[in-house]
Amino acid sequence: MASVAATPARTPNGPGPGEASASFPTVASVPGPQEPEEEGEEEPAEIHLCVLWNSGYLGIAYYDTSDSTIHFMPDAPDHESLKLLQRVLDEIDPRSVVTSAKQDENMTRFLGKLASQEHREPKRPEIIFLPSVDFGLEISKQRLLSGNYSFIPDSMTTTEKILFLSSIIPFDCLLMVRALGGLLKFLGRRRIGVELEEYNVSVPILGFKKFVFVLQIFKSESHPSVYKVASGLKEGLSLFGILNRCRCKWGEKLLRLWFTRPTQDLGELNSRLDVIQFFLLPQNLDMAQMLHRLLGHIKNVPLILKRMKLSHTKVSDWQVLYKTVYSALGLRDACRSLPQSIQLFRDIAQEFSDDLHHIASLIGKVVDFEGSLAENRFTVLPNIDPEIDEKKRRLMGLPSFLTEVARKELENLDSRIPSCSVIYIPLIGFLLSIPRLPSMVETSDFEIEGLDFMFLSEEKLHYRSARTKELDALLGDLHCDIRDQETLLMHQLQCQVLARAAVLTRVLDLASRLDVLLALASAARDYGYSRPRYSPQLLGVRIQNGRHPLMELCARTFVPNSAECGGDIGRVKVITGPNSSGKSIYLKQVGLITFMALVGSFVPAEEAEIGAVDAIFTRIHSCESISLGLSTFMIDLNQVAKAVNNATERSLVLVDEFGKGTNTVDGLALLAAVIRHWLALGPTCPHVFVAEHFPELGTGSCTMETCEDGDDLVFFYQVCEGVARASHASHTATQAGLPEKLIARGKQVSDLIRSGKPIKPVQELLKEKQMENCQTLVDKFLKLDLEDPSLDLDIFMSQEVLPAATTIL
Repeated sequence: MASVAATPARTPNGPGPGEASASFPTVASVPGPQEPEEEGEEEPAEIHLCVLWNSGYLGIAYYDTSDSTIHFMPDAPDHESLKLLQRVLDEIDPRSVVTSAKQDENMTRFLGKLASQEHREPKRPEIIFLPSVDFGLEISKQRLLSGNYSFIPDSMTTTEKILFLSSIIPFDCLLMVRALGGLLKFLGRRRIGVELEEYNVSVPILGFKKFVFVLQIFKSESHPSVYKVASGLKEGLSLFGILNRCRCKWGEKLLRLWFTRPTQDLGELNSRLDVIQFFLLPQNLDMAQMLHRLLGHIKNVPLILKRMKLSHTKVSDWQVLYKTVYSALGLRDACRSLPQSIQLFRDIAQEFSDDLHHIASLIGKVVDFEGSLAENRFTVLPNIDPEIDEKKRRLMGLPSFLTEVARKELENLDSRIPSCSVIYIPLIGFLLSIPRLPSMVETSDFEIEGLDFMFLSEEKLHYRSARTKELDALLGDLHCDIRDQETLLMHQLQCQVLARAAVLTRVLDLASRLDVLLALASAARDYGYSRPRYSPQLLGVRIQNGRHPLMELCARTFVPNSAECGGDIGRVKVITGPNSSGKSIYLKQVGLITFMALVGSFVPAEEAEIGAVDAIFTRIHSCESISLGLSTFMIDLNQVAKAVNNATERSLVLVDEFGKGTNTVDGLALLAAVIRHWLALGPTCPHVFVAEHFPELGTGSCTMETCEDGDDLVFFYQVCEGVARASHASHTATQAGLPEKLIARGKQVSDLIRSGKPIKPVQELLKEKQMENCQTLVDKFLKLDLEDPSLDLDIFMSQEVLPAATTIL
């Protein structure tokens, strides 16, 4: 409870001015706008998807609560099995799927299967059916055009608003428009994110973005503990981990998005590479470091705009926004000095408009950061509103004024009362406070002539007097008046910022893009990556002296290898070689270099030419989980089946030791059948790299070069033509520390199997077993009591001696 108090006390000579005092709450020092607090924790993001399917086309729209943005995908063709929809669901992992109650049997079957997936990771979505009338074309257009969007200025006329939205949303995609209409209906009905707000508060929508589904390579996997709900994960040694040098959270989010959505758009890829190449020049290193520092101050603008829309703005939000906007202006000024031939620099220089300067100027001139943090509420600087300044002066001058009022009140009180004070309490007003006397026991003792008793608190009696009533009428509730007027100014400032939400959103998009490309340039500089080339006419990939981006960081020396497929080289490559010779690393190396090129990154190779690759399918790692209810071999089969059913002549397929989870002959037969299937496709065969221990697969064979030096096996980790005729498993077993006796026996059994001879027990082991059986039989003889009349020697011979004799002889 805030209060202002002034207290004179009686002395033997009466009240004296030296005894009067005024007290205020102690204010701790707080950081100014140059040291903004970190923004608060983000709420868990949820995605709500709306989908329609009709006549072989999909219309998709979804709402992302993390940035309060609606994403839409233009009408796209899909198969009756809805493979595209399944891939979209796998990528965005929606919390709920909204669709029309009127559907054909294909969509009904698909949704039924989706709802029955008990083991779907991390959680199966909620299926919601809305009446088909909610997806009507005209009513959907009306919802879109009549929506309350903070990024559209209120000054726009209805016609201008329609033209503005038409420039963002392709209204000629009818299914998508209907999906958007159904999504808006669902958001309004469920009140996503504003469940506890007043009904006139609408769901915040801070922008519309186009969602283009291109290619998914990586799939997120849930934590192995079914009880672990929070992420709490630390990035380990991974490609994302070594490339993620982003300074802002949204840059890291965009990099992860690029990793899950590689692209085949050569213009987009080359524009990314142009920026990376620019920052790799030695003379541009200082500029890159300066931009990186500025990007560290770009914070979560969508979360702040969402809070402004809901009037939940915190003091730290104003600090963070102030720092973000000024950092964005620094980025703009820096990019204006860079070559405008690079698209990103030109976009930042042009689209970081003077609206940013206007926002920063308004915040800097209006918001009192130090006072706001001290009072934990929004306060304004002096000279903004004369009326507020006047009321604050009155409030600051109250202690001395109230001291004088208290002296006059004390003169009129009973002489037994040693002191009194006049206090001001917001929402209550001015009160006269006197200490409780020992004679004041009952409530009736509290009555004092000329005073109205109010309450007792901490042995202090509080009254209203004629003077305090006069103060209430004269000064009013100063504290609340000031707070109300400053809240009104905050609302006006919020409206100014929200009217320019579009430029703030664009700032975040371009700044996060710059952050990602600076991170990729930093990694390329440190690890010696080179720029890939893209050749649409090339079917396949050509890699000269490629390296595994992770393995080269772990190994003392790394041997680079080249790779080429397609054309005259052939589309199917079978790599054989001993264990630990580098087959798996080679396969992963080819896949990662291709993937990095499709993300728009430099690659670990001397040269890399990437053709038109539309997908990468792998059978390399089997992640086992009890929750899946699948065996290791079944997981492997699912991965291979996906490649067989979906790979095209532009796809890259990597298969590592398929078939090891079952009988050797059966596994080899399945692998041979899969390879034969792809070879039979002829020109439409995908580009396949297979690593195996089966020399019988002779198609396009390569091997990892090795050399036997006596009993030792030397690995060169170099790919060459040929077939490995031996797996050298015994050498690997020796490295693993198995006893020599076991390794020798393993070699012996292996030779017997290869020669088709029967496998016999080891003679030494057989003799030891015979001796043990003889000793056991002798012990039983010695324990016999021949004088025992109940002993039956015939039974002893038939049950003990004869069975033992068969194992001894």
